[in-house]
Amino acid sequence: MVCVLTGIAVICGGLLAGANEVTKGPIEATNAKTLADGITAVMGGGSVKVENPDGKEVKRTVDGKELTYTIYNTDKGIAVKSTDPKGFGGNLTVLVGFNQTGDILGYTVLENNETPGLGAKCPDWFQQGAPGNIIGKNPGANELKVKQDGGDVDAITASTITSRAFLRAVQQAYSTFKEAGVDGCTGATTQEGKEATNE
Repeated sequence: MVCVLTGIAVICGGLLAGANEVTKGPIEATNAKTLADGITAVMGGGSVKVENPDGKEVKRTVDGKELTYTIYNTDKGIAVKSTDPKGFGGNLTVLVGFNQTGDILGYTVLENNETPGLGAKCPDWFQQGAPGNIIGKNPGANELKVKQDGGDVDAITASTITSRAFLRAVQQAYSTFKEAGVDGCTGATTQEGKEATNE
C-alpha cells in the first residue's frame, strides 16, 4: 500500500511539474501584456513607449513596513506600481501614471480583494467623471484623503477602509515618484546630487 501511494504521489507530482512548465510561458506572457496594457491606460492611452519594461524596484519603509514599489519610465511620464496592505480584504495594488510635474494621468487597479459591490468599486470610483475623481490632481499639492479625514475626495459609499487604502497607495506611488528623482520627460534619474542625464 505504501509503495502504491508513493508511486501515485510521484506520478501526480511529475504531472503537476510538467503542467507548470507548460503553462509558465503563457502565464508570463499574459502578465506582461496585462502590465503593458495597464501602463498604456494610466498614461492616457495611445502609443506609449516604455523605456524599462521590467521596471525599477524601489524599497521604502512605510509605517514601519518595508514595501516594494516599481517605477516604469515612459515617453509620456512615469507609471508607479504601489501596494497598500491595509485594504478591507488585504493587499490593494494600483498602477498610477504621472506626468513630469506629478499630476495624475490615470490609474488602474492590479490587485483587489475588496468586498464585491462595495470596496470592489475602486477600479471605477476614482476615475475621471466619477464621484471620487482623482485624475488631474497632484498629490504633492494636496495629500489625497477622503473627506472623513479632512481631505477632498469622496469615499466609496460604505467602503471608507478601501477608499483610504486606495488613496494611501496612490499617495505612496507619488512619494516614490518624487523620492526617486524621476524626470517624466526623459526617464532620467537624479542620483547622489548629480544633474539628471539620459540613461
